Amino acid sequence: MIARSGPGPLRRLVVLRHAKSAWPDGVADHERPLAPRGRRDAPAAGRALAAADCLPDLALCSTAVRARQTWELTAAEWGTPPPVCHDARLYAADVPELLEAIREAPTDAETLLLIGHNPGLEELVLTLAGDSLDDALDDVRTKFPTSAIAILAWHGSGWASLGPGTALLTDMIVPRGKKGDGRKGDGRQG
Repeated sequence: MIARSGPGPLRRLVVLRHAKSAWPDGVADHERPLAPRGRRDAPAAGRALAAADCLPDLALCSTAVRARQTWELTAAEWGTPPPVCHDARLYAADVPELLEAIREAPTDAETLLLIGHNPGLEELVLTLAGDSLDDALDDVRTKFPTSAIAILAWHGSGWASLGPGTALLTDMIVPRGKKGDGRKGDGRQG
């Protein structure tokens, strides 16, 4: 059963950790690009979200290069990507900063995609999830690796009412692209 925080439609928060990044010498952390594996995994994330029928109405994305590239490659897998808001607050954000950005989302967005960084994203998922289906919470506690996707569902009239323990973690997916053919495999975990 999905946790109820109040009346309102079913809403989904899709939390996507940026794909694997490179560590080039002399490049500031904010400017680090995706590594080859990240460039394979990000499209796999887009395909996994499409397969899960979990395409967003709006995306909130960190301004870091690796997060922006993850967004671009993920969204390129969909026919018509939703609008995206690149928000500097999401870079190296902690749970209160992430919640502030989420709570500002328009109420007409029923599925919201959040692309950012650890440890903040993992802590956000663990904070918001009052329960989970299968072993999804245990999976997140064990590891929330690059390109991991957590899908949280809850009922609410707007994003401002989302709070600790109010959501159900319905899925945890770790998409992986294949070397030589990034079109195969979505790496579902639960």
